[in-house]
Amino acid sequence: QVQLVESGGGLVQAGGSLRLSCAASGSFFSINAMGWYRQAPGKQRELVARISSGGTTNYADSVKGRFTISRDNAKNTMYLQMSSLKPEDTAVYYCNAYISHTGGNTNFWGQGTQVTVSS
Repeated sequence: QVQLVESGGGLVQAGGSLRLSCAASGSFFSINAMGWYRQAPGKQRELVARISSGGTTNYADSVKGRFTISRDNAKNTMYLQMSSLKPEDTAVYYCNAYISHTGGNTNFWGQGTQVTVSS
């Protein structure tokens, strides 16, 4: 059974930094694209950043220059370094990964981690 577990969320003041982690565990062949999404209260879930298996990245315009996505394939872990945080970054952040396993290819989601930025 494949699981994605996020960590690193919390409360931070505007202008501060946080680092989120997402670790994949269980039995699988490979992890393809991975990404971070977020959902603020009353809003739809939106893409924050994605990273391919080869390391190609893309970001939402709202976080470009402030957030950095990375992955450590040896550890099956993805990171999101968030800097210059703003109150509008407050949301539940979700990890997503497209994983190849014995049952086929599946888009998995983590349980989410809360990020709160105070003004």
